[in-house]
Amino acid sequence: MLVITRKTNESIIIEAGEHKIEVVLLETSKDKVKLGFAAPKEVKIMRHELLVAKSLNVEASKAVSKNALDELMKFKGGRKD
Repeated sequence: MLVITRKTNESIIIEAGEHKIEVVLLETSKDKVKLGFAAPKEVKIMRHELLVAKSLNVEASKAVSKNALDELMKFKGGRKD
């Protein structure tokens, strides 16, 4: 892990292939920092906890059987089998 010290309004540049991502330290408080990201639209920037939740949801959806899903849809009135 690279650790860099920055002051407010200072930035770092991350080069990833053809893409350059600028990370700016916008504000600091007692227990928080506010960061700004400038990146091309095709570069996804996501908070770690959202990425973890997305992965958990994908795994959970794979665990549901087709029969269970069909029964749920009947119960909810979604299918007319």
